[in-house]
Amino acid sequence: MNDRATPFTIASPANPTAGPDTLAAWLAEEAEIRARMDAGPGPGVARPDQIAGKTGLEVLQAMLRAELPYAAIAKTLDFLIVDVTPGGAVFQGTPGAQHLNPMGTVHGGWFATLLDSALGCAVHTMMPPGRGYTTAELGINMVKALTPKVTRVRAEGRVIHCGRQLATAEARLVGADGTLYAHATTTCLVFDMPAR
Repeated sequence: MNDRATPFTIASPANPTAGPDTLAAWLAEEAEIRARMDAGPGPGVARPDQIAGKTGLEVLQAMLRAELPYAAIAKTLDFLIVDVTPGGAVFQGTPGAQHLNPMGTVHGGWFATLLDSALGCAVHTMMPPGRGYTTAELGINMVKALTPKVTRVRAEGRVIHCGRQLATAEARLVGADGTLYAHATTTCLVFDMPAR
């Protein structure tokens, strides 16, 4: 069984090639993003007037710049968004003792939340102003156990298809050394947002 991730690249500085310096780069990037987000509005939900007229990509970029609040679940489960590109999103998580199941490994729900975030935000980057989405189906394959001995993991999501009514995306959860821990797919319903 091969537990190395096959090439799955979102073209950005947030996804360096796995190697000895990758973890150090991930940690430095996380510290910079976390400091910026902590200095901004913090966790919460953006007001309708804050996102009016913005594309999904613009909303997520504003969140990364700490101009908009970030999702509270990220603080609860110790992960954060680190990069977005058209059709792509990267989240970084810290597996901790608070995420363990009774078997002593990270609970599948933590895997699922991190992957669902990357998948959903990848789809979000494709939304024009006034359009939204919701997850209709989420499929996850966990291929390797994860413990807090793994310092950080990244969920890298990318859109496969985005149409008027449906969008599909795929994501992988990988370690800084390239180890593949899980992969996932989603189908999202795409719709016009109600006027507010």
